[in-house]
Amino acid sequence: METLVVDHPLVAHKLTALRDVRTDSPTFRRLADELVTLLAYEATRDVRVTEVTVETPVSPAAGVRLAKPYPLVVPILRAGLGMLDGMTRLLPTAEVGFLGMIRNESTLLAETYATRLPDDLSGRQCYVVDPMLATGGTLAAAVQFLFDRGAVDVTAICLLAAPEGLAYMDKVFANSGKPIRVVTAALDERLNEHGYIVPGLGDAGDRLYGVV
Repeated sequence: METLVVDHPLVAHKLTALRDVRTDSPTFRRLADELVTLLAYEATRDVRVTEVTVETPVSPAAGVRLAKPYPLVVPILRAGLGMLDGMTRLLPTAEVGFLGMIRNESTLLAETYATRLPDDLSGRQCYVVDPMLATGGTLAAAVQFLFDRGAVDVTAICLLAAPEGLAYMDKVFANSGKPIRVVTAALDERLNEHGYIVPGLGDAGDRLYGVV
């Protein structure tokens, strides 16, 4: 598994504002959207393209277009919805699937409660968006779900990651032979006894949409 921590001053600036407890929900949503677009730029470096030739006003020019089947963006509900616009802004031709997963706060294991994805993902590149890679259970379950349906490689885009979560992902997929990447704005210190990232930014879903 490949991990990329994006080192860029604008990424650090926006992440600092996201962490601030004084940042209200509307501002948090805007910042998350902007940050995801920056992360997506790095995450899509290996997106598949096909060579084409176009006519400029002066002469023919060689170029590329996204190859088919187009990438599939998969937000993990509900917090991942706050990252969807930032991804589709960069990949407007991408298709979007939804995966509803929730972490059982007693077992810290992921449970699936809703899916809206093609049954056959053969040949597809998938981009999973979820703000927090904490224990790794939810993300690992989501990635495995996509591979089980035929996805050829999966890139996860997270605002923050914890070392424990990355270690868990490494363990689960060590012998999978599948290309997996995690792109994140920061690798934080650790998880606390409740499975939350420290220093983190709190509960991303609550900060995006309020406590429900």
